[in-house]
Amino acid sequence: MSRNRTYRCLNCLEHTVSREFDTSHLSVTCPNCGSFERFVNDAVFQQFRAFEESPPVEIDWERLDRTEKLIVSERLVRSTKTLADFEVVEGQASAGKAEAPAEEGEASAGG
Repeated sequence: MSRNRTYRCLNCLEHTVSREFDTSHLSVTCPNCGSFERFVNDAVFQQFRAFEESPPVEIDWERLDRTEKLIVSERLVRSTKTLADFEVVEGQASAGKAEAPAEEGEASAGG
């Protein structure tokens, strides 16, 4: 018998759906907020929420944007990565674009 996984709407953060498969996220229309939104694996969301409440000392959590925080949380929950595999680095400016402000960072997982 398959184990159901729970996925949470990233827009309203209230509605959840259950599926019999395990993936990092799915995109569906949320019946609660009406948005066609990404639903994140609830184990990933729980890790994200735990770090929001008590940021890890190993990385500069506050410099990351929400997407980067979710990516770090996803890698920790769904792979063998640890916080030691991540570092916050300054954003790289693309050709023809201004450099990223000093307060913006990016999470990078080592290979």
